Amino acid sequence: MAVTIYDIARLSGVSIATISRVVNGNPSVSDKTREKVLAVMKEYDYTPNPFARSLQFNSMKMVGISCADIKDDYMARMVSILEKKLHEYGYDYMLLCSGYDLESREHAVDLLLKKKVDALILIGSQFLGNCEKDEVAYLHRDAEQVPVFILNGYLENENIYGVLGDDRNAMYNATESLIKAGRKKILFLYDSESYSSNQKMAGYEDALRDNGIPVDGNLKLKITCSLHEERDLLLMRKDLEFDAAIATTDELAVGVLKYAKARMLQVPKDISVIGYNNSPLADFVEPELTSVDTSIKDMAHVAVDKMMECLQGKKVEHKTVIESRLVKRCTTDF
Repeated sequence: MAVTIYDIARLSGVSIATISRVVNGNPSVSDKTREKVLAVMKEYDYTPNPFARSLQFNSMKMVGISCADIKDDYMARMVSILEKKLHEYGYDYMLLCSGYDLESREHAVDLLLKKKVDALILIGSQFLGNCEKDEVAYLHRDAEQVPVFILNGYLENENIYGVLGDDRNAMYNATESLIKAGRKKILFLYDSESYSSNQKMAGYEDALRDNGIPVDGNLKLKITCSLHEERDLLLMRKDLEFDAAIATTDELAVGVLKYAKARMLQVPKDISVIGYNNSPLADFVEPELTSVDTSIKDMAHVAVDKMMECLQGKKVEHKTVIESRLVKRCTTDF
């Protein structure tokens, strides 16, 4: 019995869409995958037929999207923007929430690949874990089948593409703005050790050092609780003295505002506060929150545009950095 394209896909351990890309010489396929597919085709004396060659023009026009938690405002906004942009190209999408642990991330991405999607878009640097080899092995494996686009993260691989904000530089500039306004004891709040959070912390530390201020480990706090619990935690830290706070999310920054209210401190006179992501929350709180805008609309649009170029066989830059900006509101006095 003659083998079919489906047999070649099964024997190669890749999708039919990947076989099509190999047949049509699409550069988005990794050399390793291309060699594996060609070896199987040679072993089984498989000659591509016109159907196989036309597959690239008859894809499902479906993209797999995964994020950790759709309840997260940043991720929800990103999915909404991606949806509109994909529809402009006539593409649809499947969405799976992965959670934050490695096993759940792998499972979500594997499920999307089984749906024969043309590409993957992963929202957030949590998909990189701590960037250790065992944390990203699944991404290297999945990139052998389809192009993988990571929003706000980057991993070196010929079929993985990162579109990300300049978190380190953005946090540097925000921290330095506080320093130039006379703040010396700046509290840094973060909620994870993700690639993005680590970049933000590095920017914060760089700004302190460049301005002659020692990095104080006591002024770096990891917070994984609710806003009210964060407020209570800060209230219990009687030893904690700070005249400004900068956070990796707007939610964490709002926790500081609640702390200031409980202590009857004036913002920004007694404490200046800066958040991150410029979410709707920044406008809703009182006083309105100064926040770093990461330009997620630009990030999403660039990712989809580059993904389409990639699927068309065009050469695409593997790392694209989107500039962030500081939106000044009422919680700072500079």
